[in-house]
Amino acid sequence: MRAIWKGAVSFGLVSVPVKLYAATESHDVSFRQVHAQDGGRIKYQRVCSIDGEEVPYADIAKGYETEDGEMVILSDDDMAELPSTSSREIAVEKFVPSDQIDPMLFEKSYYLEPEKTGAKPYALLRQALKDADRMAVVTVALRQRTSVAVLRVRDDVIVLQTMMWPDEIRQPDFSVDAGEVKDAEVTMATMLVETLAGDFDASEFEDDYAGAVEALVKAKIEGGEIKRTPTSTKSSGEVVDLLAALQRSVDAAKTARGESDSGDADEKPAKKTTAKKSPAKKTTAKKTATKKTAAKKAAAKKAS
Repeated sequence: MRAIWKGAVSFGLVSVPVKLYAATESHDVSFRQVHAQDGGRIKYQRVCSIDGEEVPYADIAKGYETEDGEMVILSDDDMAELPSTSSREIAVEKFVPSDQIDPMLFEKSYYLEPEKTGAKPYALLRQALKDADRMAVVTVALRQRTSVAVLRVRDDVIVLQTMMWPDEIRQPDFSVDAGEVKDAEVTMATMLVETLAGDFDASEFEDDYAGAVEALVKAKIEGGEIKRTPTSTKSSGEVVDLLAALQRSVDAAKTARGESDSGDADEKPAKKTTAKKSPAKKTTAKKTATKKTAAKKAAAKKAS
């Protein structure tokens, strides 16, 4: 694991230098939106709802929409004025009984590992929390924002769990009216609970959905039901076959010059042609033969 934050747990005059690690990871199956006909990925553009133009990242700002639909644009300077903190301290506010915190408040979980110099005070805090059966309510600055969290012990490790703010927990707006509940019904319900009673073991449960998706995809691959997503695309999302485009360009150029289609040349083998002597070469050969004949006649006349 890679530490995502470094700081110190402080309670009283004690400071424990620690590293923070993400304690959970999602194994949700993720799908991509694709074109059903050719498997091409669907792209989304940042388009302004008013002028219909695509907006570059440099022109995108943060906007806060009011209840009456008005939009308030916040600049980088406005955001810089908001309260934020970069403190590296996990400040213990109080130690509370574990059963006083509603699990619904818990958000994200992180492991705390002590630095070498903080191993002993870390062990002391861990043991104190276990013996007292309490959690430490703390404040911590993560991602430039202060959050409320708790420290609790899981096995031999202290876990930091960030919590939601109280106003982020929704209240149910319905009530359940089941009418009169008879004692015999309560007895039977209690018997059912006792029949299914047991200890919780997370290893008994398995994510069968992810396994089923993996098996389905594997079966389709083995059955040849797969589409290769082209790697070259236009900005508009149109798939481009580079080889076909080049071939069309070559054919168009040949047509413009009055040449035949390249496909015909491939289908019919080229005929063998005999090289012909040029007129200039014929004339030269004829003159040479005439000179030789005249020389022979002259030699014969002289001999007689």
